Amino acid sequence: MKKSAEVEVKIGFSVADLVAALRQLSDEDREFFIENLLAATSPEYLESIDEARKDYREGKTTPYEKLFRA
Repeated sequence: MKKSAEVEVKIGFSVADLVAALRQLSDEDREFFIENLLAATSPEYLESIDEARKDYREGKTTPYEKLFRA
């Protein structure tokens, strides 16, 4: 029996189909999809989010307004 990390899932569409579908999404929806895909496939990405949230809670960030003051 294969471990879940070794299981291959076959779907009924090509990479070209996926690209075409992604092009039909709004910029916001496409970004949401990509972020979710990264989160689902990359423990490092999830760790970076946790680290950023911790930095924010600890006041180790600089507000946007202060960074880009005219």
